[in-house]
Amino acid sequence: MDKNFVIGLVLIMLMLIGYQVLVPKPVEPTPVAEVKKAAAKPASVTSDTTKNSSQSVDSTVVPQKDLVIETKDARVVFTNKGGVMKEVMLKNYKTYDQKPLYLIAENHNNFQIDLPTQTGDVRLTNQTFSTDAQDLTLAEKDSAVITYRTTLKNNQTVEQTYVVRGSGYVIDYGIKANGALPANKSVEFHWDNDLLQLENDMKKNREVVTVNYYTDELKSLPTSPTANEEEKTADPVKWFTIKHKYFLAGLIAEKQPLTNVTMRANVNVEDSVIVKNMNIFAGIPTAAVQKGEANFQFYLGPNEYHIVDKVKAENFDQNVYLGYAFLKPINKFFLVPLFNLIEGFVSNYGLLIILLVLFVKTLLTPLTYKSYISMAKMRILAPELEQIREQNKDDMAKQQQEQMKLYQQVGVSPLSGCVPVLATMPILFSLFFLFPNLIELRQQSFLWASDLSTYDSFFKLPFNVPFGIGNHISLFTILMTASSIGYAYYNNQNTPTQPGPVNMKALGYVMPLMFMFILNSFPAGLTFYYFVSNIVTIAQQLLIKRFVNEDKIKNILEENRKKNATGEKKQNKFQKYLEKSLQAAEEAKKKQAELEKKTKKK
Repeated sequence: MDKNFVIGLVLIMLMLIGYQVLVPKPVEPTPVAEVKKAAAKPASVTSDTTKNSSQSVDSTVVPQKDLVIETKDARVVFTNKGGVMKEVMLKNYKTYDQKPLYLIAENHNNFQIDLPTQTGDVRLTNQTFSTDAQDLTLAEKDSAVITYRTTLKNNQTVEQTYVVRGSGYVIDYGIKANGALPANKSVEFHWDNDLLQLENDMKKNREVVTVNYYTDELKSLPTSPTANEEEKTADPVKWFTIKHKYFLAGLIAEKQPLTNVTMRANVNVEDSVIVKNMNIFAGIPTAAVQKGEANFQFYLGPNEYHIVDKVKAENFDQNVYLGYAFLKPINKFFLVPLFNLIEGFVSNYGLLIILLVLFVKTLLTPLTYKSYISMAKMRILAPELEQIREQNKDDMAKQQQEQMKLYQQVGVSPLSGCVPVLATMPILFSLFFLFPNLIELRQQSFLWASDLSTYDSFFKLPFNVPFGIGNHISLFTILMTASSIGYAYYNNQNTPTQPGPVNMKALGYVMPLMFMFILNSFPAGLTFYYFVSNIVTIAQQLLIKRFVNEDKIKNILEENRKKNATGEKKQNKFQKYLEKSLQAAEEAKKKQAELEKKTKKK
């Protein structure tokens, strides 16, 4: 055998042996059946598992798995990818076009939690978590605890726990991590949420959706239907809510307030699906995460006063806007309880509004009666007032003095008719703020209005009209305007013309027309209330008129005139005020006359 051939053969054999020894065998892929079997097996992380694990679960190996919890009020879907909520659907509500209503929707919601560790930040929402919880339908009084666990490369374990109750809209949430965490950093929490269109009017939706947040007082991200908004706060935030028109998706900090919170609202006016995109960035103290004190509550439900009022968070009920500070008590302690009381007996909300009007108007009847009596007195004095104006055409000061003398003589206050009307105004203004925020009216139909929480589009226009009209005509708004003009006409027939630069009678016709433009896109329930209120007020005054004898009032005024002339009648506060005013005017007039005389002598 050739020597070279033998040497070559030996070298080839050595090469084959060396390849087998030095080069490691490739890892064979796990069969698909085994992967599915491992994913299906409950994987509760024990202390032994923690010790043996040196890496986090690879999301490319373990498939994504959803966990569905059904309750009386919601359907909540969790995912092992990040151990977060994937979907939250409210069972008792539908969108404006009768589709399922999602506050958290797949592909329209993203949670990110970045955990700082000694070896760098870890995005927990990219990790695969494990749980031994199973799909479950809860009875109303039951609850379920869902715990998601994962192990990081440095043998740190992270645990996220949710508590879902069989009824209600609050979900407890806690996060805990073992091992050393950098003390100078925070766990970064980011919530990116697309607000899907839940109501019919996209423009109105964009005008009201916002982020509410509570420090030591309620604050809100500025609202704009066309511009992006951003706000930062260094104050600890106790809770925040992503606020739709009638729904809330929020996070409540139980013990550890959120820090360095940044809120953003992004809007694309060309988008016909998403109202706005909301982003919230917040910090969670690492010490709280280590100690297991990072406990929170998600509120995912309707913005209904008697529901949010029961949420155990400071002033959480302020998510329902009840008007300015001086109007809020009227809504909170009177109108809302009254509305809920009537709601317990009447299921038709159109009839409920009528009963609400009748109750309020009955309560205010004494003021209405007093206002009518005052107008009757002014009608009786109208000829004398006109005579005073004719006699002092060129001297307005003299005219006013003579009028005040007349009021003093007969014991009449010209303001007595205004006071009862002004006393009823807070209720009207309170309703103006209450009705647009009443979820109870949402999708409740009455007559031609399919939804009392929004405008009734009785007639659709092929174009947009400015000044608030829009592309529709609301019939309830037209009826409210017509009844307001009718009420103004009735008042003008019973009220004498008042002197002054403003024609009050003409203003009574102009104001309803102005409000027609403003209220055309407001809830039909509000304009229907104002319409019924006008009709009831006119009916009240016609009824009062039947029981008021103006001749008797005239005799009383004449008796007052005689008694005041002889000093028999004691003066009331207003008459004393008038007397002092008249005396001051007379003294001023005398001084002016003396000054003019001195000037002429010089």
